[in-house]
Amino acid sequence: METSIMDFIGQDLIGVMSPVSICMLLVVLLVYALTPSSPLPVISQIRTAANLVYLESATDTTAQKLEGALLNALVFVIFIAIATFILVLLYYYNCTNFLKNYMRFSVFFVLCTMGGSIFLSIIQHFSIPIDSVTCFILLFNFTILGVLSVFGGGIPIFLRQCYMVAIGIITAAWFTKLPEWTTWVLLVALALYDLVAVLAPGGPLKLLVELASTRDEELPALVYEARPTVSRNLGNQRTSLGLLVGGVSDSGSVELQAVSQQNLDQHDVEHRHNFSYTSVEVENLRNEEVERSPLVGSSQGRHSSSSASSEFSTVIGNRESEIVNEEMSPLVDMLRSENGREQQSRDMENSAIADRGIKLGLGDFIFYSVLVGRAAMYDLMTVYACYLAIISGLGCTLILLSVCRRALPALPISIALGVLFYFLTRLLMEPFVVGTTTNLVMF
Repeated sequence: METSIMDFIGQDLIGVMSPVSICMLLVVLLVYALTPSSPLPVISQIRTAANLVYLESATDTTAQKLEGALLNALVFVIFIAIATFILVLLYYYNCTNFLKNYMRFSVFFVLCTMGGSIFLSIIQHFSIPIDSVTCFILLFNFTILGVLSVFGGGIPIFLRQCYMVAIGIITAAWFTKLPEWTTWVLLVALALYDLVAVLAPGGPLKLLVELASTRDEELPALVYEARPTVSRNLGNQRTSLGLLVGGVSDSGSVELQAVSQQNLDQHDVEHRHNFSYTSVEVENLRNEEVERSPLVGSSQGRHSSSSASSEFSTVIGNRESEIVNEEMSPLVDMLRSENGREQQSRDMENSAIADRGIKLGLGDFIFYSVLVGRAAMYDLMTVYACYLAIISGLGCTLILLSVCRRALPALPISIALGVLFYFLTRLLMEPFVVGTTTNLVMF
């Protein structure tokens, strides 16, 4: 029976959905705790790469907000695309040390500055008694430990996962400070960009994934791993699904050699050719034995004509059945071997994907949480609807992963369902539920 990749990675599904749910929950709690009740004025709004062109104001019309949000999203997506192409070029020219140092600095900056700002906001909001020196020491240790956990070796995988979730929470909490129209248009634009960047022939993320797969190296990006993985190739050899073939050397010792799929197919073709050649030689040898049999029979004596004719017919019949079996058996064996080899290759591919585990980009954590955090600014009902939509979209993406067996974007389906469920809940479900509850129709 054919096995599916879902049989191998069932445990990893929970390992991915659980941190996503935790990240969204903590972002919702931060939004409820730190978001002011009144909207911020234009002067106090923070200008970032996501709102370089337009700062939304409550006095602007709907057309102005939509136009400004579209311009902000366009500029931000262009900035992300340029940065991704530069990342691909640096990785193509083996500037891995620069990329690693840049990512270390990025993690340090996020944990120290953005995380420190949120930490100070929590201290002020809950009036936690702590002095500045202790606060600085705690923040410094938290930042250094985070950088070492994300990029260092010999660190427990649980600690690394916790810091990856923490980075996603901090970044998502900052994105929730963007204006409402800019946030929704930006989420849709990023989902479309993710779709093109991963699936398009010249997409930057597609090129990056293929280049890393060719070198059998980890992606030069912040990626959440459901469980620790080990590289299948210790050198800079090309990644392939190979078999381990054993043999005995001249000295009598057992040798193991990894044979790629191409060499395996070539060896199978040669084996089939040798098999046909051997069958032809055996057939010719049998023909020679049949031709020599009368001479041997004459030296042993003559038999009766009736018995000779019956024996001759029996020999001819057996010979025809042997020829038919010899002609049919290679075809049957070949079909069976091809089917078995295809099934074995699929099973090996599934097990290889399972060995690598499910990996989810940190950007997916961030923008899932941004969507739920923005929904939390309106009502809890929209939070529940968006959460269920995002988890359903993530599940659909993982099902498509088992079918397509290639890297897929995780944003489009979840963001599309989340945005759709948010507006349906806000415009249709929330007025209906509130109306029926206030009129005691449903309580």
